[in-house]
Amino acid sequence: MSTHPRIGVLAVQGDVREHLRALEAAGAVATTVRRPAELEQVDGLVVPGGESTTMDKLVRAFDLYEPLRARIASGMPAYGSCAGMIMLADRITDGRADQQTLGGLDIRVRRNAFGRQVDSFEEDLHIRAIGGGPMRAVFIRAPWVEECGPGVEVLALVEDGPAAGRVVAVRQGRLLATAFHPEVTGDHRFHELFVEMVRNALAEDARGPRRRATGARDADAGAEGGTDVDARAGGTHAGQ
Repeated sequence: MSTHPRIGVLAVQGDVREHLRALEAAGAVATTVRRPAELEQVDGLVVPGGESTTMDKLVRAFDLYEPLRARIASGMPAYGSCAGMIMLADRITDGRADQQTLGGLDIRVRRNAFGRQVDSFEEDLHIRAIGGGPMRAVFIRAPWVEECGPGVEVLALVEDGPAAGRVVAVRQGRLLATAFHPEVTGDHRFHELFVEMVRNALAEDARGPRRRATGARDADAGAEGGTDVDARAGGTHAGQ
């Protein structure tokens, strides 16, 4: 088995190039994914930052929505950063009325939780899962996690300021998500963590059939995880 898994970056919108470079630096063979046939060729997928409502529309335009949901539900490792976290969440607060997600993570996220572009900020986070010293986290119109299901592991919290204690990184089975953008800092530890998750998934699959991960949505059963949008808080401003 190759030690360099093939990992795609969903390339319909967002900071694709930065993730490609970070994945290559972390030991993966990185490629873009815009078509269902390209999705079938990868061992894992990164859903980048960008604008989640635009990304939602574009995956439909590229006929990727159902193939993405199906592969995630069947156990493909996926990592979402910022808007990608929203795309992987089962539930959204402050989403647009027609917005849907790919789902898979048993979490509720709030779009634009930290405010608009002018409210972007950086903070050092201490994240045990990646080891080493603190990671400089860049938040740009970022979401945060408001609710986590029982199978979700919290990896990082905001440590200072008015948002202290808010959840900004999670992992559940083969899914990983951050509210911040590690691809823009040159610190590749989160990408290294994801590459290792993909390697482990390949090794596990090579050993035989696998039970569905806790909380994974059955794409064929019509479960509500990818479509539950709580618009009570508005959902009318631009951003994630």
